[in-house]
Amino acid sequence: MFDTHAHYNNDRYDGEYEGGVAAMLDYVYANGVTHIINVGWDIASSILAAEQAKKYPGRMYAAAGMHPSDAQKVHRFDTSLAALDDLLARRDELGIVALGEIGLDYHYEDTDRIKQRIMFRKQMELARKHGVPVIIHDRDAHADSLEMIREFPNVTCVLHSFSGSAEMAKEAVALGSYISFSGTVSFKNAPKVRAAAAVVPKDRLLMETDCPFLAPHPHRGELNHSGLMRFTLEALAAARGEEAEETERITTENAMRFFGISL
Repeated sequence: MFDTHAHYNNDRYDGEYEGGVAAMLDYVYANGVTHIINVGWDIASSILAAEQAKKYPGRMYAAAGMHPSDAQKVHRFDTSLAALDDLLARRDELGIVALGEIGLDYHYEDTDRIKQRIMFRKQMELARKHGVPVIIHDRDAHADSLEMIREFPNVTCVLHSFSGSAEMAKEAVALGSYISFSGTVSFKNAPKVRAAAAVVPKDRLLMETDCPFLAPHPHRGELNHSGLMRFTLEALAAARGEEAEETERITTENAMRFFGISL
């Protein structure tokens, strides 16, 4: 299984798992997980994601970017963007294979939509400059997220932990994007997510944990990790009417292609 979106740079593992993040990764790699993309949400976490990935060559890779909720708090856009530009320029050395996670999050009352859109666009410009794929966070901002994707037709994107409708999934795919599903596809109160999973073409489907968040049923609410992705796999396969082995194969092949990783 290929976990296309994880946050092992989150300090919850060291605080909540015996032996910390190293012990957790030893466990998940021994339980059916072959590859992990370790994703940053600001400059510091992106650097840490790359440092962790270097400890697991060929098995863990990093993504560097500024999450919208963090991007809107940046006082000097130019300083943060220059740091991100430098990380992407050294991506081969650092094991960085994507820009992310970036995007829009309109869920909270203190959202600064203008700042979020500015930083989203500027980071998409960096992705175009460096020729790297983009991991998009889209929460309660579906129309604006799709509009940004339209502005950058030469940037390959994935909508991670997809929460939109089947119609939105079809529109995103028509724009060239991939769709990734997390543990939410297994939640009993998420029929819309399963309906979307059913319509995504085989060559655009990805799978993830978004750990330590969004643990799948029957572990919902627990500390999530890549070893629990088999429950997401089973729910995703069921939603699509496929055998789990087929869903596992296609999501891994698609992830290799999306991130430019060779076996």
